[in-house]
Amino acid sequence: MKLAVVGGGSTYTPELIDGFARLRETLPISELVLIDPARERLELIGGLARRIFARQGHGGTITTTAELDAGVADADAVLLQLRVGGQAARLQDETWPLECGCVGQETTGAGGLAKALRTVPVVLDIAERVRRANPDAWIIDFTNPVGIVTRALLEAGHKAVGLCNVAIGFQRRFAALLETDPSQIHLDHVGLNHLTWETGVRIGGPDGADVLPKLLAEHGEAIAGSLSLPRALLDRLGVVPSYYLRYFYAHDEVVRELATKPSRAAEVAAMEKQLLELYGDPALDTKPELLAKRGGAYYSEAAVDLAASLLGGGGSPHQVVNTRNNGTLPFLPDDAVIEVQARVDATGTTPLPVPPLDPLFTGLIAHVTAYEHLALDAALRGGRDRVHKALLAHPLIGQNDRAEALTDKLVAHNREHLAWA
Repeated sequence: MKLAVVGGGSTYTPELIDGFARLRETLPISELVLIDPARERLELIGGLARRIFARQGHGGTITTTAELDAGVADADAVLLQLRVGGQAARLQDETWPLECGCVGQETTGAGGLAKALRTVPVVLDIAERVRRANPDAWIIDFTNPVGIVTRALLEAGHKAVGLCNVAIGFQRRFAALLETDPSQIHLDHVGLNHLTWETGVRIGGPDGADVLPKLLAEHGEAIAGSLSLPRALLDRLGVVPSYYLRYFYAHDEVVRELATKPSRAAEVAAMEKQLLELYGDPALDTKPELLAKRGGAYYSEAAVDLAASLLGGGGSPHQVVNTRNNGTLPFLPDDAVIEVQARVDATGTTPLPVPPLDPLFTGLIAHVTAYEHLALDAALRGGRDRVHKALLAHPLIGQNDRAEALTDKLVAHNREHLAWA
């Protein structure tokens, strides 16, 4: 089995490698190719990756290349984890929206749109080259904004599934609180990428007993604290929102906070510098503790599980993925991409049925889906007017003067990445 990782030069890659090594019985990789144009970083990370495999007794080979076509040739699955423009572009995404009184974040709001505009054309080009190399290869997208990128891939006819680590993070946290194995926790997870709620927490599978009321009663304060949301809000909702919902439920508070502290991009950039220094140590053969602060917790386990199921191996039968709606949420168009529990096997993903949702959730889901439709249109066809329409449609913006100002700033800061600008 051959896997390729596009964006293999990411400082996060050793976390992925560690998962591949530990879970080799679930996903028996014989060849792993790390692909990245940043050759110097790639060689550092490739060396560490080989040492991690060797330490853990994994017999697979790891190669590195800057040549995409050579790297994806004959791959059974290709994982996408790229960042167009690097941390410098992320820093901009987190900065200029604040000048207009809007949240500065890399996947939400105006910054998220900027990332989508930079990313979608690049991902579609990569996917087309993967299809030419092996039309049967699965594409697993971890590149943000996952929902928009996955929708672009599916609309272009690619064999693609989107993946996020929010659900597996909740699964692990709830399992710890309940003192049970994570494999026993099934989440009723519903929404869009980075706009989801846990509406049930079941023991043993989709038909198991729902212990969410127990969790909220006994651990509501701790759960709310981890989300930086009031305990009373969780009790009122009766669900656990993802931490990205704070950008919606406490937008102005978040804007004030972001304006008075260093950006996450600056923190990550400093962390990456330290990580690269560590990766250069030829004696290092495990992922360093610092990597846990980089973000993307449990992504390696989620990626292994998904790839194993798609490739006919021993993955879990039900997983939270980003996939086509196809009537699952009846208030959305079929071609919308939603993030829900799905049956996953070699034929692809089939969303599990979702009980009717409260209008409090359906309204916001439908609103953001409309924005994502316009965002993808802007990413595919370009033009200032399409960018403005997407921003005007976003529930965190929605005012013409802000949309106009944000459009100007978005184009100015991303001109080198926008072929039409």
